[in-house]
Amino acid sequence: MEAQAGPTLLGIDVYTVATMLAAVATFALLVAIYAATTVRDPMAKRVKALNERREQLKAGITASTGKRRAKLTQTNQTADRMRTLLNSLQVLQDEQLKQAQIKLMRAGIRSKDAAVAVIFGRMVLPIVIGGGVVLAIYGFGWLADWSAFKRFGVAAGALILSYKAPDLFVDNKISKRSTAIRKGLPDALDLLVICAEAGLTVDAAFHRVAKELGKAYPELGDEFALTAIELGFLTDRRTAFENLAMRVDLDSIRGVVTTMIQTEKYGTPLASALRVLSAEFRNERMMRAEEKAARLPAIMTVPLICFILPVLFIVILGPAACSISDNLLNAG
Repeated sequence: MEAQAGPTLLGIDVYTVATMLAAVATFALLVAIYAATTVRDPMAKRVKALNERREQLKAGITASTGKRRAKLTQTNQTADRMRTLLNSLQVLQDEQLKQAQIKLMRAGIRSKDAAVAVIFGRMVLPIVIGGGVVLAIYGFGWLADWSAFKRFGVAAGALILSYKAPDLFVDNKISKRSTAIRKGLPDALDLLVICAEAGLTVDAAFHRVAKELGKAYPELGDEFALTAIELGFLTDRRTAFENLAMRVDLDSIRGVVTTMIQTEKYGTPLASALRVLSAEFRNERMMRAEEKAARLPAIMTVPLICFILPVLFIVILGPAACSISDNLLNAG
């Protein structure tokens, strides 16, 4: 006796599809559980590196282990080659190099050689990628069935994107990092208020806040830890706060820096000023969240029409369609 076939929809076995979807959902659940239970601390390595750098600056030593020294030497040699090539072509300017270094610091990349790599990428990528696309289109007949205007658009787009690729990469990292710092700033100010009222010094307060918020907001903890280190060995404390404002391109950070500088200069109460700033930043964050919530219905319209409603119709009308199809086949 033959086994009865299951219901079908458009010639596809419904039970088979349901089994496959259940397997995919189970795998996604296992991946989510693994990702939730294996969270790493991204702050510990950064704070360790900053503390090592502080000790090196205090002791006046720059030596390290042989492996790290060899790696650093190799990196410096590569950067020196790129710098020599750019200088020979007269395309490396001091102002351009300084701007690239500032952008990289705002992206969390503090290597001075990376600025040379960015400028070198602006020059080399259009030649390699853009020139390769132009050669493939006009030299080897790639996209021959396209019109001349479309091929020119592809070639021009490849040249422009390859030139802007390093800047787009850095700007994307700056945007993500600034957003993460903006989210954690109110909590950091609250902790600074508590530390100031407890009698801690400014550099000790910054170090304590960096330690407490390192896991929740690693980017903000990184900046506060570096500021605490600079406050410890720089002769002018104002320079440390100005460096913080330069590394983080946010109006809220500039407001905090201005408050700290005025407090250092005029001796005004630090806790009350930081408490006002914290309340203001929290209200700003709440208003930003309310603005996103107000835009949510309009944003959800397209996914609702394209993805949710079709699935809903399949779930509601699918069993009826399967039954009607089976009855018509049996009657025929």
